[in-house]
Amino acid sequence: MTELRLVIFDVDGTLVDSQAHIVAAMNAAFAANGLTPPDRAHTLSIVGLSLPVAMARLAPDHPDRIDPLVTAYKDSFAALRHANGAALSPLFPGARAALDTLKAEDHTILAIATGKSRRGLLHILDLHDLHGHFLSVQTADDHPSKPHPSMIEACLSETGVAPDRAVIVGDTTFDIDMARAAGIASLGVAWGYHPPEALTASGAAAILQGFDALPTTLQRICPHP
Repeated sequence: MTELRLVIFDVDGTLVDSQAHIVAAMNAAFAANGLTPPDRAHTLSIVGLSLPVAMARLAPDHPDRIDPLVTAYKDSFAALRHANGAALSPLFPGARAALDTLKAEDHTILAIATGKSRRGLLHILDLHDLHGHFLSVQTADDHPSKPHPSMIEACLSETGVAPDRAVIVGDTTFDIDMARAAGIASLGVAWGYHPPEALTASGAAAILQGFDALPTTLQRICPHP
């Protein structure tokens, strides 16, 4: 039997270009709490973390406002999603074709490890008709924030794939650090929210310049027989 491999994907900044959605929701959340919103770069730097951890980094001088900020962000994010749909969260170019190609391989299993809530992720899967692509789906609802390895460990457990046959594809150092903590390989992407040089410094095996490079890069990093 062909040995299986597991490819785990981050979502925001890797599969989906959600920066406009995230920044707008964050600005609204801070404004609703009477606080000055962080600048765009600061907001995007925390993408991938669970919301309470992210808010603590963005508002370190207001520990009493963390829970209200989280609630306001969720409310604003949902309202923007309802009003704008796919316009605020498009797939990156080539993402769908790459996912379809990998899904069709009998030796490859796909999974997700995201700092999004399960409700938010289900919306993305609905929006882009991606239900059925991923055998294991891990969200912030059920795990500590990245870079804790819990999400990857759950993916490995649910699929039965060994760590040396698994790779995560992500856009932040949180993804790369999580992979290292779980003992699996990682690939960074050049189009996400952390600079490629930071991903390389954290230990990414390679940096993808486009989704068209994913199949050959995977074969180099985690070849199938």
